[in-house]
Amino acid sequence: MTAATKAGSKVASGVPMPGSGGAGTVKAAHGTITVEADTEDGDIFQVCKVPAGATVIGGWILAGDGDTGTEALDIDIGWAANGVDAADPDGFGNLGVWTGDITHGASSEVGNQLALGGVLSSVGPKTFTADTTIQLETNTAANTGAAMEVTVVVMYLFNE
Repeated sequence: MTAATKAGSKVASGVPMPGSGGAGTVKAAHGTITVEADTEDGDIFQVCKVPAGATVIGGWILAGDGDTGTEALDIDIGWAANGVDAADPDGFGNLGVWTGDITHGASSEVGNQLALGGVLSSVGPKTFTADTTIQLETNTAANTGAAMEVTVVVMYLFNE
């Protein structure tokens, strides 16, 4: 099987993007997509979009446990090329293996709760000058895969 790109409903043509508002007010883009049990290296899941001028300040990923037993599933989060910015598949997080385990103090249930990081942690907020698709990319398939719903929430400022 060859790597594939799957687009969620929030990135479909004609779907309005969250947009502008008062300067300095926090906006959110979000989307949910199914990551199938048979995801493989190179699969891309386009989840949501942020508009031109958005300055991403944070966000998170909520997902089920897509790999049971000895975990191997490795999915990163970043953005697609937008005509100005080059694609960066792990720009918001080289997340390593998704364990789906309960992490006391962080999560009280099975699943994955991951904060966006990447450039946000190393250089600070990321501003996009063109409409940009936020996406997940599989690096390593699951040992024992299970389909899971993945929700991405991206917080951003507009007209700051």
